[in-house]
Amino acid sequence: MSDRRPSVMFVCVHNAGRSQMGAAYTHHLSGGAVEVRSGGSAPADAVNPAVREAMLEEGIDISAERPKMLTPEAVQASDVVITMGCGDACPYYPGTRYEDWELADPAGQGVEAVRPIRNDIRRRVTELLGELGVEVQPLGH
Repeated sequence: MSDRRPSVMFVCVHNAGRSQMGAAYTHHLSGGAVEVRSGGSAPADAVNPAVREAMLEEGIDISAERPKMLTPEAVQASDVVITMGCGDACPYYPGTRYEDWELADPAGQGVEAVRPIRNDIRRRVTELLGELGVEVQPLGH
């Protein structure tokens, strides 16, 4: 591994739920050791309020985050691209590691429905950090 930080990009259609949770967990659990990006093929106007609430329960405030448009440049600059239900909208580049995480879509759901999705994303991010050789930091509650 080089001295460069590994970079991970999370992609879902609206960049308002799953990809925001993935990015937030990766940033917090890696203690900043991973460069994190996220984007959507059709970004929403705002982060899903139930997702924001579910992440606050974990001590992570994503209220300042805004859904962003997926760009080929951001994908190309990432070592690992995690797709979450964006289908074929995600550009493919040789040499980039892609993973598709099949997760329920939290859009239109209450916080009760978002919690299991959030917990699954946290588990997967923890595994991914281990694969990248990044020490997992405790969440600051």
